[in-house]
Amino acid sequence: MKAFMDKDFLLSTPTAQTLYHEYAEKTPILDYHCHINPMEIATDRKFDNITQVWLGGDHYKWRLMRSCGVDEHFITGDASDKEKFFKWAEVLGKAIGNPLYHWSHLELRKYFGYTGALNKNTAEEVWNLCNTKLQEPSMSVRNLIRQSNVTLICTTDDPVDSLEWHTAIAKDDSFEVQVLPAWRPDKAMNIEKPEYADYLEALSEASGIAIHTFADLKAALQNRMDFFASKGCSVSDHALEYVMYAPASDEELETIFKNRLSSSSISREDELKFKTAFMLFVGSEYHKRNWVMQLHYGCKRDNNRQMYDKLGPDTGYDCINNYAPSAQMADFFNALISTDSLPKTIIYSLNPNDNEAIGTILGCFQDASTAGKIQQGSAWWFNDHKTGMRDQMLSLANLGNLSGFVGMLTDSRSFLSYTRHEYFRRIMCDLIGELVENGEFPADMDILSEIVKDISYYNAVRYFGFAL
Repeated sequence: MKAFMDKDFLLSTPTAQTLYHEYAEKTPILDYHCHINPMEIATDRKFDNITQVWLGGDHYKWRLMRSCGVDEHFITGDASDKEKFFKWAEVLGKAIGNPLYHWSHLELRKYFGYTGALNKNTAEEVWNLCNTKLQEPSMSVRNLIRQSNVTLICTTDDPVDSLEWHTAIAKDDSFEVQVLPAWRPDKAMNIEKPEYADYLEALSEASGIAIHTFADLKAALQNRMDFFASKGCSVSDHALEYVMYAPASDEELETIFKNRLSSSSISREDELKFKTAFMLFVGSEYHKRNWVMQLHYGCKRDNNRQMYDKLGPDTGYDCINNYAPSAQMADFFNALISTDSLPKTIIYSLNPNDNEAIGTILGCFQDASTAGKIQQGSAWWFNDHKTGMRDQMLSLANLGNLSGFVGMLTDSRSFLSYTRHEYFRRIMCDLIGELVENGEFPADMDILSEIVKDISYYNAVRYFGFAL
């Protein structure tokens, strides 16, 4: 029997162990997509206790606690931080087979030096150990990033954001890690939302362009893209409930936009036509600017209306959407490529059943301008566990080019989540090691080490064009 999470955790062959310890473990981290707050980096926040850094906004943990019957009082309610931590420890202690068990213990080991198991019996010990450790200067936000060997971070930012904290970080020579904005224009696209008119007012103010037409909206977005680019942005991200392709004429689109501004409702058909035009416009702009477009889909959000009204979005009430949009995605890409305006694109689906469909779409739109121009993104959200990561990489290897994969991202709001890169790299090395040990690929360490380091870091550096 193997020891619990020893140095060869998840590494089942000698080849996997060599690839991880000699190469992957030593390679830096590039976090090209996350949801951390740049203000906390700019101010170098320090946390008072482990609950603040661990449970404050982590809807992964909240879902597990709810599944175990924990009262909301101890999750997002007004229980004390210590009470919340003890409830989490009790739940985690029995979370066999859940990736949260591995993630949490990787974090405890790396940042706090705790090699035991957190459960209801060790909660007091771990609470005291972590809180004492958090008082040390090495545990500030910036030093946690440094400990994690991170070279660059892309946050997630709305077009109306001032990016003041990114400006402050860029001017601070005492912090060597680049922190860049990433463009997330979902609110500008979601024409069906009740708050859409209010958002347009905010965008008008930020851009200095009064928005009365779809043409005005496009001009305002171009203005803000220019501003984001001036702050180092070269990455966009879109949360798409559906991948749509419903083309319409310019005149029809202006009528749809005008009708929406004069009314609180819009038909589903008009919504899809507008969103198609919106995505074609921004995709073309990204191509002009050499930005990367990230598309996240396959998610149905905010399913529990009662809890949404109480807690708002991103609180643990989303699920996989079983919609398979391969035909629409192919049509969307084809419309962009027909005008020579298809940008570098990363496709993520929350539905693992879409792996093969994505893998076949990639091959239709690659070209020599960029190696792996169209990428399948890392196993996302409900899939970033051992099974999901392995299945995504196997599918990519079967249908495309695993060695050109841009690898892992944290997609997290926590500064302790960088151990997810360790988790991913162990799984990746184990998969590659298995192929070698089965005689399916030569045991050529020159080639294998290059593949491992590229997937871990260097493919992303080249793909995004970051200056590191």
